[in-house]
Amino acid sequence: MVRVHPEHPVHPLCCRARQSTVGWMRSHVLLVSGRSGVGKSTAALALHELLVERNVHHAVIEGDYLDLAFPAPHLAFPGADLAEHNLAAMWSAYRALGHHRLVYTNTAAVLTASSLTTAMGDDPLVTAVLLRSSAGPARARPERRNHGEVAPAELDRCSAMAERLDGEAPDFTHRVDTDDLDPAGVAVKLLELTGW
Repeated sequence: MVRVHPEHPVHPLCCRARQSTVGWMRSHVLLVSGRSGVGKSTAALALHELLVERNVHHAVIEGDYLDLAFPAPHLAFPGADLAEHNLAAMWSAYRALGHHRLVYTNTAAVLTASSLTTAMGDDPLVTAVLLRSSAGPARARPERRNHGEVAPAELDRCSAMAERLDGEAPDFTHRVDTDDLDPAGVAVKLLELTGW
């Protein structure tokens, strides 16, 4: 079950009564999703810098690297849930240090919110955000990152994922169009959505 931030439009199956525990602060995860090249990692870094300036304690986890291996664990070892196991271990360590705010970036995080929050193990509030961009900027960013042209098949996969994310994202997902925003502008929008 996903507990969404109280400011969000809430799907009735995604919310239950808050539990109160004295001395324990409920964690809050910001899930930042979007197609390759939309600026998830750059926006998370800009948000990190903004939160540091405001002395807001938080952790940032780049989810795309939690199961980056060859052969791809999700294909070679179906059901291994390596990303979730690694998230559980990392978040447990952050929680032990007193952290309760997590910025988590991953292409499809909004589609896997339930398994991610289960892996976190502490019933977090969720702010889910889908970053979107038009085809031009979405193509230019990976080309800059790769120092050259991106294969057409890869661009097709990115476009297909963008359509899937937009069509399948849960009702509580906020959509942020990034075409006219620099990373600092995206970070400000993310900060507003979390209320941190």
